Amino acid sequence: MPEGALGPVIITILVIVAGITMILVGWRNLKARQAQVPEPFEEFDDATEHSFTGMYVATTKFDDWLDRIAVHDLGVRTNATLEVGEHGVHLIRSGSRDVHIPWEHFDAVRRSNGMIGKFVEKNGLIVISWNREGFNFDTGFRPRYSEDTPKIYQLLASHGDVSRAGDK
Repeated sequence: MPEGALGPVIITILVIVAGITMILVGWRNLKARQAQVPEPFEEFDDATEHSFTGMYVATTKFDDWLDRIAVHDLGVRTNATLEVGEHGVHLIRSGSRDVHIPWEHFDAVRRSNGMIGKFVEKNGLIVISWNREGFNFDTGFRPRYSEDTPKIYQLLASHGDVSRAGDK
């Protein structure tokens, strides 16, 4: 290594370590601030009527798509399968906790072009609004195949109030 090159390398390493530490501390503090957010529903018996592959984007506070829910693994983006059943909607996630929404807690479905950290073509994202213990959530799902988006929307819209809010 040339003389004088060690200093910038050490400074770069320290800056990277400091950046990663700040990210981890911020995520931990976000989780602490969201301690009052109720856990998602436990898995319940249901017969799958329809199944779609795609990406679980995130769960946020209702109508605040920049406020990601960090607790209970709800803020972790993963590949997922959305299953529509007789008793509710199930988001089966790879490597993270599944999200189950009984129909009696399902509020509405919307199509959007984005939510925290994921922006796609117009109306390419399915946003499911639901509630638990007085807390309202929005959960984003991006179908793998664009032709599935209107199918999912129609299936979910048939179970609740439909908001045609369009793009956020």
